[in-house]
Amino acid sequence: MDSGLSDQETGRRRIPLALKILIAGGFGVGKTTLVGAVSEIRPLQTEEVLTDAGTGTDDLYGVEGKQTTTVAMDFGRITINEDLQVYLFGTPGQDRFWFLWDELAFGALGAVVLADTRRLADCFPSVDYFERRGIPFVVAVNCFDGAKRFGPDAVRGALDLDPDVPVVLCDARSRQSGKVVLVALVEHVAARRADRVPAN
Repeated sequence: MDSGLSDQETGRRRIPLALKILIAGGFGVGKTTLVGAVSEIRPLQTEEVLTDAGTGTDDLYGVEGKQTTTVAMDFGRITINEDLQVYLFGTPGQDRFWFLWDELAFGALGAVVLADTRRLADCFPSVDYFERRGIPFVVAVNCFDGAKRFGPDAVRGALDLDPDVPVVLCDARSRQSGKVVLVALVEHVAARRADRVPAN
């Protein structure tokens, strides 16, 4: 029975709704950087130093200065209001860690696939993963300094994306740019769900 009193008046603690978003993409594309840029808390990171064991496996083209890699996940949080929080899970980029993806993807609202135009093929596995599982996603092109710029339509064509999949340009180092990417994903998810609601 509803007493008419607020949770604060009754002393009950309100538990906010949590939305889960994955940040995916190839090795060295900027997933850890994006999670760190938008998270309101110090992100949990599982970064390990690259070793000789990865020689011949980890392609460092375009990211020659990279010295660490994510081996499990990155985790960050954004509080929208007292009733809603967004949890960000950055996935590992290398094939040998993909066994973690099913666990990370469980219950996800959607995903951001980060792309680097210098290594565009690296994001194909992420795109394929989310397409096969019916998980809504957007492609965010991380505009690295010195890299040739391509517009969203060119990237869409190169990745053979469905027309409704948003493609946005971003700077993974920028909090504001990261927020624009997340808003694009939420709007895409909402549009997909609206399309599935039968008309009366």
